Amino acid sequence: MALTLAQFNALVDDHGPALFRVAYRMVGDRHEAEDMVQEAFRSAWKSRDAYEEGRGDRAWLASILRRRVVDRWRKSGPLSVVSGEGREPGVEAVDPLAEGYTDEMQFALAQLPEELRETLLLVVVGELTHQEVADMLGIPLGTILSRVSRARRRLRDVLVGTKT
Repeated sequence: MALTLAQFNALVDDHGPALFRVAYRMVGDRHEAEDMVQEAFRSAWKSRDAYEEGRGDRAWLASILRRRVVDRWRKSGPLSVVSGEGREPGVEAVDPLAEGYTDEMQFALAQLPEELRETLLLVVVGELTHQEVADMLGIPLGTILSRVSRARRRLRDVLVGTKT
């Protein structure tokens, strides 16, 4: 079933902020994240005939966004470290992603291997279920659970200044 313009606009309103958060964390730059989200929505609109009702809307949009970000990484490399380098983070948060868009958080995310960072961002920031991420990436659910756990632990270690 093809999306109507009204349905598409509702998707943009409902999921745009979450997609921006994921894109920002993946590319490390607000302007580039905005471009990535815009490209993802443009691709979604162009492929609206392939839209499957019943599949998670956010999962569908996140998979499109992920492809745009991966294309960007292929052209210019993965996440670059922003100005948090060399600072003492001093973060004592239970959930390390609760800190918002800080340089320290972006620096810590840049320290994660790409597959851990991507999985963590899709689950935590993108608010996808573990199963949706497993389906999107084509890997077992147990692998997703393990990656999210390891990513949280490594992120926490970087933010509080310990080594793994």
